[in-house]
Amino acid sequence: MPAIIGPVQIVNVSGGIVQFGDTVFISPKSASKVNAGSGGFNTGGIIFTANGLSGTNVLDANLIDQPIAGNN
Repeated sequence: MPAIIGPVQIVNVSGGIVQFGDTVFISPKSASKVNAGSGGFNTGGIIFTANGLSGTNVLDANLIDQPIAGNN
């Protein structure tokens, strides 16, 4: 079924998928994984983080999370 859309303004696309109308398959072209501990992604001018003892569990039981080979 055709899609009827109104005005669209896309200011910035940094990865991802922009799709209008009908589709059969949508698949990502990139995948990533980030591990960070407590207070790992803080940003700002002055940051004080008192975490004490912090640990990040990075044991990943999945061998393949999101396969991207063959998704052309």
